[in-house]
Formats: sequence, C-alpha cells, structure tokens
Amino acid sequence: MTISRTTRTIGWGRRIAAFLAALLLATAWGSVVQTQFNLQALAALDVDIPLQVRGLTTLQDLVGFGPVYAGIVLAAWLPAFLVAALLVRAWPQARVPLYALAAGVGLIAAVRVVDAVAPMPVLIDATRGIVGLLAMAMGSLLAGAAFAWWTRARRSRY
Repeated sequence: MTISRTTRTIGWGRRIAAFLAALLLATAWGSVVQTQFNLQALAALDVDIPLQVRGLTTLQDLVGFGPVYAGIVLAAWLPAFLVAALLVRAWPQARVPLYALAAGVGLIAAVRVVDAVAPMPVLIDATRGIVGLLAMAMGSLLAGAAFAWWTRARRSRY
C-alpha cells in the first residue's frame, strides 16, 4: 500500500483573511514604530514623557494614524504582491522570502513616493532617516512573510 501525497490549495476566503491579518500586523507595527520615533525625538529635546503618556500616545496613533498608514501599506502591497505571486510560479520553494521581500521593498517604495508628493518634507517623520524607514519596513517584511506562510499550500496524506 502506498501513501499518496496531494497538495491542497486554500480558498479565497482564507487568502483574504490572511491578507487582512497581515495588513493589520504591518499597520500596527508601523504605527507603533513611528510613534516611538517621534516620542524619542521629543525626549532628545529633554521633554519628559512618562510611560503612561507613551502608552496613551501609542494607542491614539493606532487609531488616528493607523488607517492612513494602512492605506499606504495597501497601496504598496497590491503591486508588490502581484509581482511576488508571479515570481512564486517560477520559484514556489521561495514563497515566503519572495512575499517578505516584496512587502518590505514595496513599503519603502510607497513611502518614498508619498514623500515625493507630500507638501511637507516627509509625511512620516520616522522615515526621514534610514533607521526609521528600515524599522517600519521590517514590520511590512514580517507581515508579508506571515501572509505567505498562512496561505501556503498544505500537503496531506491519504
């Protein structure tokens, strides 16, 4: 008797749920990062920021800035994930790194495009320097990897 292995694909409902969960992860990460960079800039000017104020400011930014940032992430991911999906057809074993890279690079590109059209020097002050930009991109990269992992085809034995 032989055991046959088949690959089960996942449905669109699960793909959409995974995409939204990953989008939420990237959005929350980026919002928290930008808040902490801004608060740290104030602290560098000798402004006393108690832990309670840091926490409240972080929550307020999740609600206030989060939706704006989610739009930026979404605009970055749609073309980036399309490219990743096409590349995964050629290299299916590289699914997670391809989606991760697409999400990270896509976010950096989107932030730079937004900065180019924003009336102020940068829309997100944390992205003014490379460290802040990479810190925010890391959240997108991890969320892209999570999406790829959550939506991978599963092997089953019969």
